[in-house]
Amino acid sequence: MIKYPGFSFDITHKDPKSKARIGRLKTPHGEIETPNYIFCGTKATVKTMTPADLRAAKTDIILANTYHLMLQPGSELIEKMGGIHKFMGWDGPMLTDSGGFQVFSLGEGTMADEIKGRNKSKGHENKSLLKITEEGVVFRSHIDGRKIALTPESAMEIQRQIGADLLMQFDECTPYHVSRDYTARSMQMSVRWGDRSLAQFARTHNGKQAVYGIVQGGVYPDLRAESAAYIADRDFFGTAVGGCLGGTDEEMEITVHHSLENAAPQRPVHFLGIGKIKDVFKFVRMGVDTFDCVIPTRLARHGTAFLKGAPGETINLKNARFREDETPLDEGNGVSASSDYSKAYIHHLLKAGEPLGAQLLTQHNIATMNRLMREVRAAVKAGNLDALEKEWIS
Repeated sequence: MIKYPGFSFDITHKDPKSKARIGRLKTPHGEIETPNYIFCGTKATVKTMTPADLRAAKTDIILANTYHLMLQPGSELIEKMGGIHKFMGWDGPMLTDSGGFQVFSLGEGTMADEIKGRNKSKGHENKSLLKITEEGVVFRSHIDGRKIALTPESAMEIQRQIGADLLMQFDECTPYHVSRDYTARSMQMSVRWGDRSLAQFARTHNGKQAVYGIVQGGVYPDLRAESAAYIADRDFFGTAVGGCLGGTDEEMEITVHHSLENAAPQRPVHFLGIGKIKDVFKFVRMGVDTFDCVIPTRLARHGTAFLKGAPGETINLKNARFREDETPLDEGNGVSASSDYSKAYIHHLLKAGEPLGAQLLTQHNIATMNRLMREVRAAVKAGNLDALEKEWIS
């Protein structure tokens, strides 16, 4: 049995009207309260943000991407530099994914959409993915084209070398268009890869890291239930919901429901790659404890700001209506980016192509999502999550 001496997850409050809960997730690099939002520091940096900027925005936890870091600068170098925390100057909790999602999605841009169910067509062939076998996958580096093999064992070893607190098993991410039979075979292979991931993790486990199992099974309820039951039966520290989630919000909700109804109730639940404001309210009610998504930082780089109560959750600062708008973004966020600069100034920066515009919007969006999570936690404790949702979603 694998033990996690440096880790714990304690549920402190439960919402009587839903499965929402408050938890305390302890790691060797600190303790966070859940529900919480994990921001994407893909290449050992949250784009345009320093660790001090992240702390100023009240960020508790971030992630790094195994696929990108194994290619540049390499996990061996990160280990030599003292691990990811020391390497990038972040002293808080961190998570790494296994690299599987990027392997299966980066060949052509449409594949990422298919995996998340945003594109029901077959799209383009994933040209960087050369082979999937029981052993693992072979793909071409998007940097220099060299062939690379990734297996459950190597994915866990790379994550060990990177040194994040929370790790993910290696799995296959199936897109929306594949058949039920393929999805079933893939899910069963991810089960076997999960056992191999755990075995490799156990060989080098020193109490400094913890591993999550990932629920797969596409949009098929019975496959999702089977995958979740497998993870609950093994020595994973936490449960993650991954893979294809359907083509609509309703299908995603059903898929998550079947992913979680057989999950181990005492373990933390992470939702991979999902995190709009509406998603937070919906899936916190279903028992999700942590989210990660590139949306807050990616949209910022394209001129879009999340705002509490804004129709559609966001505003686009590139729009001409902000050219003479003297008001700040949101003085309630508690960061300079949200309160000390006018929308007109940020509009100007974006139109002029100045990097400061994206930098200000990135910190604003991170601060907004962190504020959302703080208010969600307070609302769960007070039993007024429904009222809070009406404040945030117009």
